Amino acid sequence: MSRLDGINFKGNSTYNMNLLLSYLSPSSIVPEEQKFYVFVYKAKTPNITYDQYPFIQCYDVHPWGFRGFNYHWEEPRNYTWGEVISNIYEILDNEVETVQQIPLAKFKRT
Repeated sequence: MSRLDGINFKGNSTYNMNLLLSYLSPSSIVPEEQKFYVFVYKAKTPNITYDQYPFIQCYDVHPWGFRGFNYHWEEPRNYTWGEVISNIYEILDNEVETVQQIPLAKFKRT
């Protein structure tokens, strides 16, 4: 049984992200390696496209931020502390497949 069973996610990424976060509790401030997370992000680098609602598996944590595999990009990405604009929410192992199916990706340009 998962915390996410029975939730009716719709097509809009902002609606889905807000609904998802309402069912989750914020994790610690620093993510742990090999765990899965969602959060809200706002990149600062000019003229890049970024994912505002990343779903990641954390690889490593650094003084500048953390690195994780982003399931929306299907590749590793870097996330700096100052640009993480929400809490970090852990996705449990039994919820990963469900979250992979939710339309969460929101690609934006700085």
